[in-house]
Amino acid sequence: MNKKHKAMVSSDWNQCLAPCGPFDCISFVYPRLKSDLTAIFRQYTGNLISLSEAAGQIQKLLPGPITPEQLDTYLDESFATYTGVPELIEWCSSNNILFMINTTGMIGYFQRVFAKSLLPPVPVVSAHPMIRYPQNSSGSCRVYELLETHDKGKNTGKVARSLAIPVAKIILLGDSGGDGPHFEWGAANGAFLIGSMTKPSLDAYCRKKDIEIDLRFGLNYSRREKRNPQEESQVNFMVLTTKIKEIVNR
Repeated sequence: MNKKHKAMVSSDWNQCLAPCGPFDCISFVYPRLKSDLTAIFRQYTGNLISLSEAAGQIQKLLPGPITPEQLDTYLDESFATYTGVPELIEWCSSNNILFMINTTGMIGYFQRVFAKSLLPPVPVVSAHPMIRYPQNSSGSCRVYELLETHDKGKNTGKVARSLAIPVAKIILLGDSGGDGPHFEWGAANGAFLIGSMTKPSLDAYCRKKDIEIDLRFGLNYSRREKRNPQEESQVNFMVLTTKIKEIVNR
């Protein structure tokens, strides 16, 4: 975080950089909750309920905590990213571009991901504190709490201002309606918006708010009935380096 950054990528995680959902670790530990968690996920990504309402519903359903050991077991069995995501993070770092994960997923998930060295170092994570462990296992990563979906834009803005990164050099990645407020912030401030595996809920949000998505990357689910994990796995995120370089150098 001490070096000079010339640009910034602020990206959602779940179904945007990785095929998992934010509550998969919970349904892994408590399988009977899977259908309820799926319904809650669809409600807040469709902007039918707030993230805080979703978190409250989940906390009422949980019979107990998710321990670090349980989360580690989940990661050992299930951790995956889309092709080229670790390489993209490393490429950004080597080119003085700050890479920020900005997600409604859990802080504790990323604490264990970094403790197990499953990703290259990420300078900043903005995530939900519903699962969070007291030990500082995230190394030099700066952590921001995200309690509502509109906190994505607030946290991106805080990081950019603290490092004097111009908004015109910020690239946002999102996939669903939960990223809509982030895209709304980006559109209002001149950031570059990339829809990754774009879902109908993000399209609907952007149409309603008259937001133009600058680039659609990967599979466009606005024209598909259901996700295709096999096709998703063939999308290489290193392709985005060409567009990122254009934005950095313009």
